[in-house]
Amino acid sequence: MKFKSLAIILLGAAALASCSSTKTTLPYFTDISEVKVGTLDTMEYAPTLRPDDELVISYSSSVPEAIFNYNLPLNNPSSRDELKNVTQMRLQTFVVNPQGNIVLPVIGEIHVQGLTTDELRQRLTDIVKKDVADVVVRVELVNFTVVVAGEVSRPSTIRVNRSRFSILDALSAAGDLTPYGERSNILIIREKDGERVFAHLDLNSSEILTSEYFYLQQNDYIYVEPNEIRQANAHYNQDNAYKLQVTSTIVSAASVIASLVIALTVK
Repeated sequence: MKFKSLAIILLGAAALASCSSTKTTLPYFTDISEVKVGTLDTMEYAPTLRPDDELVISYSSSVPEAIFNYNLPLNNPSSRDELKNVTQMRLQTFVVNPQGNIVLPVIGEIHVQGLTTDELRQRLTDIVKKDVADVVVRVELVNFTVVVAGEVSRPSTIRVNRSRFSILDALSAAGDLTPYGERSNILIIREKDGERVFAHLDLNSSEILTSEYFYLQQNDYIYVEPNEIRQANAHYNQDNAYKLQVTSTIVSAASVIASLVIALTVK
């Protein structure tokens, strides 16, 4: 009897240990959670342009007539009135071609791959200033989107409207991780030099702040995998659904057999 009681105690302890091992650490940056004040390394970052990126480029000046030609759509309207109507309807966009170039009115073809939007804005400003001293150039990357999927509150495609957008920004925009999201293993898939590369980030560690994947790039895909509890629950639900289906089938078959037996007995 004593051995039986001891076995029950050991089994219970093992069950508790297995349950505790599947718990997910919910807070971020647990390695500095006990530190009251400190400093963390930072990094400068801005996304660089690459083929298929879509840009809005426009010019302004205190003398609007001076920059009319620069703002001309590539199909060249026949009059300034037509130009005015076109610019009021929509801003013109330029797509970076496979060679990393864009073609601009007046300026012509210019290589932009590898530049940030600020660097391109400064380059265009230097070019146009030769004709228009007070030109103000606007350059905006309009196809900067990232996808957040998996164990977050609102899986979605997020349109980014600023140059620096981090993994923390993306997760916040997606409503943050659910309690079933595995914080220690966030997958990022990225297109780089014609290949797809990936990395796993640990939100429990402050080292993520200096990772080259901390700031996101165009078309990054972020996946939050389910933790062991979520996976165990999914398996449990699947097993129960299967058992229920089998039981229902057996009951239905038994009912049919019983009906046949009763019919034969009556006859």
